[in-house]
Amino acid sequence: MPELGQISREKAAALAGLAPFDDESGKHKGERHIGGGRARLRRSLFAAALPASFRWNKALCAFYAHHRARGHAHNYVLVACARKLLIYANTVVQRGSPWVENPIAL
Repeated sequence: MPELGQISREKAAALAGLAPFDDESGKHKGERHIGGGRARLRRSLFAAALPASFRWNKALCAFYAHHRARGHAHNYVLVACARKLLIYANTVVQRGSPWVENPIAL
């Protein structure tokens, strides 16, 4: 993704196909779905989000546990974790600084 670091996090999520799009028209309120964007990038981020949210990234582990405790579905939370990974990468490239893991305050 050559645009990484040069665009906002919302635009990055849309390019990766991880932005939620609504299904609404008039009084009809539908569910939000992801779609479009770059399918290969989306699949890669989704695959990376699974081990990151279970073992390797403490912030994502806490994020995953919090949303699962609130009753969200597994795949729903994994898509949110994949979007977080993309936002982390975009921020690191934008700032030009290495990744530094902050301690989690619980």
